[in-house]
Amino acid sequence: MPGAYPSFTRALAEALVDVLWFVEGCEDEQMDPDDAVKVLEGVAHVVSKLSREQQDEFLGLLATMAREESDPSRRAFLEEFPDGFGLVEDAV
Repeated sequence: MPGAYPSFTRALAEALVDVLWFVEGCEDEQMDPDDAVKVLEGVAHVVSKLSREQQDEFLGLLATMAREESDPSRRAFLEEFPDGFGLVEDAV
């Protein structure tokens, strides 16, 4: 029986985005804002430590996920993810 995802990496990327999208969208009553920031900053730190090749793979997965996403707000989150989590360097 084939899996729902084409790869383990895609499944992990989907899970990570799901968690981060939830955290970013939480109201203060659902999650302490300081804890939410810690989670988001923690992920940004881990992503920044990926090799260039790993970051490129992740960027490709995010782009594919964004193209396939039918929910406009989630698609926007996916499209903004690379910049928001430090995967895209600002042009000087």
